[in-house]
Formats: sequence, C-alpha cells, structure tokens
Amino acid sequence: MNRVKVLVVDDSATMRSLIAAVLRRDPGIEVVGTAEDPLDARAKIKQLNPDVITLDVEMPNMNGLEFLEKIMRLRPMPVVMVSTLTQAGTDVTLAALEIGAVDAVAKPAVGVPAAEAFADLAEKVKSAARARVRPLEQRQVQGHEGSYHADPHHILAIGSSTGGVEALLTILQGFPADCPATVITQHMPATFTRSFAARLDKMTPAHVSEAVDGAILKPGHIYLAPGGAYHLTVTGGRCRLVASDPVNGHRPSVDVLFESVARSGRPMTGAILTGMGKDGARGLLAMREAGAQTFGQDEASCVVYGMPKAAYELGAVQRQMPLARLAPALLESCAVRGASQSVA
Repeated sequence: MNRVKVLVVDDSATMRSLIAAVLRRDPGIEVVGTAEDPLDARAKIKQLNPDVITLDVEMPNMNGLEFLEKIMRLRPMPVVMVSTLTQAGTDVTLAALEIGAVDAVAKPAVGVPAAEAFADLAEKVKSAARARVRPLEQRQVQGHEGSYHADPHHILAIGSSTGGVEALLTILQGFPADCPATVITQHMPATFTRSFAARLDKMTPAHVSEAVDGAILKPGHIYLAPGGAYHLTVTGGRCRLVASDPVNGHRPSVDVLFESVARSGRPMTGAILTGMGKDGARGLLAMREAGAQTFGQDEASCVVYGMPKAAYELGAVQRQMPLARLAPALLESCAVRGASQSVA
C-alpha cells in the first residue's frame, strides 16, 4: 500500500522537526517536506504534490486561516490544523474546520512530551488522506418551510466526528429558535467543545451550550457533549454527565448517548453524521428498535463515510440523505403531528 505523503507547514523550526519526527515513526506515512510559511508551502505543494498537509494557525506573511481558504478554493486537499491551546488558537481552528480542514490537533503544552501530545496525529493524517475534500463554496442550508411546532417531549440525538463541525453548522443553521430539544456528541478535544458551543450559539437561531449535569431538556435548546472526561447521557428528561471508561476509543461516545436516549421512554429521533469508525452504529440501532426515526448522512456529502456506513450496514438507519436535506427532515420527525409540511 502506498504511504501517505505529508507536507508539514509551521513557522517554528522546532515544531516542524517535532511533527515530522512523530509522523516518520508511522510506516504508513512519508514526510515529503516541510515549509516555514504559506509562501514556502505553496511552492512545496506544487513541487511535492503531498496527499495531506499539516498547517499551523499563526504564521508570518499569511496566517493559516487565509492560506486554508486559498487551498480550498484553488487546490482542495486534506488539511490537518495544528493549533495552540490558547483561546485565539482554538477559535481560529474551529473556523478552519468550518472552512474545510479535515481535523485538528493541539500543540504540546509546556512540559508535555511531543510524542504524548501528538499521540493521535499519525492516525488523523492517515484518516485525512481518505477524506472527501470539496472546493470551498457557499454552504447550502435548507431550512424548514411552513409552520413548525416542537413536540416538547421529543428528543433529537445527533452523533458526528471527522467533518462534523461543518455538518453540524449546516444542520443547526436550518433549525428555528424553537427547535426540538437536541443532544449532540461530536468527537472533539476538551479544549474545543466549549468554544464550539459558543460559536454555534452565535451562528444559529436556537440556544446552544456545552451540556452540564442536570440540565433540563427543553425545546429551543441544543446541548453539546463536553470533550474529554465525561460521556453525555439522557436520564429522566435531563442531561447527565457520566465519568466512565471510553467506548469505541471515545469519550464522549455517540453509542453511550444514543443508548441512553433509547432507554428514555420519550419520543425520539436519531441522526448519525460524517466520521471515522463505527461509534454510534449500535446505539442508533437501539434507538430504532425502541421506536425512533433514524437518519444517516449519505456517502456523497460525508467528509468520511465511516460512522454512517457502519450504522446503515447494521440496519440502524431508516433514511439516508444529503446533508443539505437533513435539517427539514429532522424537524419534521420531531414536530407535533400535523404541524409541519412533509419533506420530499
């Protein structure tokens, strides 16, 4: 099998060396070159034709976000952002994921060995090489037409991973302010989820927040699982954060969320979006068997058709559809009967 060719872009010689050293330990990766800024990177991309680039956020001559926009417009290719853990670094990285970067990793904090901080970098790079990267274009948002009235008892549960930042924004921008009570598990480092919830809250009509233990589920509110230490579950109409072992290699896990919703006894809808692996497939099947309507993002619109594929092959998905059509379909599923128009 051909090795994944990687170009490392960072203005720090030390960081370029660290990232390259970590990647070279993986026999499936070939570091074909390094670049110190976007101008250098542009020439190296033409010369070396890498499969993936790792891209620093803050660089001279042109910052990583501006360079990423040019890449996605002129020569779309998989990009993994390498970010500091500062607030500014986190905000720019989330913006990069919205533009089309496939994934992100955090630079080592002071005192943290590079091998530990970049433990999953090689896997993210190899996953990025298999991702579908499309030219940057206006995001298509299909909102709900006609009147809509949320069923106050209905729960909408969504799971996503690689490519999920853009997918979630597309869906949630199509929701009205009185959307169904929505719980989301997106695979994301702990340092990013609070900022991501805040960005979604500013960019969508409904209220979005990082889930806290005991929060009451109610229409017009969207609850994002905090990254890192807890699984998000639903019990008795409330969010519950559970400090248990990772499931499918993830914490929070989509399976854990979906399985708790399946046990809730409430009317429910489940949706599984773009992402690597199979997390969420078993849980979505449990929801379907408990009476939920279940949806999966289709292959053509996924950055990575892993999680939706696993759920579909397991029989957990009732309807697959393009990302642009999911918002109205999910709303119709969660509406009070007779209060919404049908979705084609």
